[in-house]
Amino acid sequence: MTNLDDVRRASVAFYDALNKMAQGDDTAMQDAWIKGDGVTAQHPIGGRDVGIDAVLASFSKVAQIAGGGDIRLTAQSLHAGSDMAVETGVEVGTLIIAGHEARIEHRVTNVYQRQDGAWKLAHHHTDPSPGLLEILGRLTEAA
Repeated sequence: MTNLDDVRRASVAFYDALNKMAQGDDTAMQDAWIKGDGVTAQHPIGGRDVGIDAVLASFSKVAQIAGGGDIRLTAQSLHAGSDMAVETGVEVGTLIIAGHEARIEHRVTNVYQRQDGAWKLAHHHTDPSPGLLEILGRLTEAA
C-alpha cells in the first residue's frame, strides 16, 4: 500500500463528511481534519478560518441551514510525500441552503497531513461560489 492509497481514503472520508454536512450532519467533519492551530480553510462563501475550532464551526454553521445536495470531486490530481499530500480538482454538484439550491462547480486544493499515523485534512481552499454567495446575500437581505 502506498501513501497515495491512504490519502485517497482520507479524501473519500472528507467528501463523505462534506456530503453529510450538506444533509445537516457535521459530526463526520470533525474526524476528517487533523487537530491543531495550523488547520485552515478558505471557503466557497468567502472568508478564511484558522485553527480547528474555527474551521469546524464554519462547517457546523453551514450544516445548520443545509437541506441536501451532492458534492463530488472530479479531475483529481494527487501528490503525496512521506507526511504531507496535495490534492487538486474540481468540486461539482449541488448544495441546498435554506431551501435554495446552488450549483457547485469550483476548483479546489486540499492539503492532507499524516498525524498520529492517519492522513487527515489540514487545509481546504476553493474558488468563490457565485451561486452560494447569491443565496447568502438574499438571506442576509431578508433578515
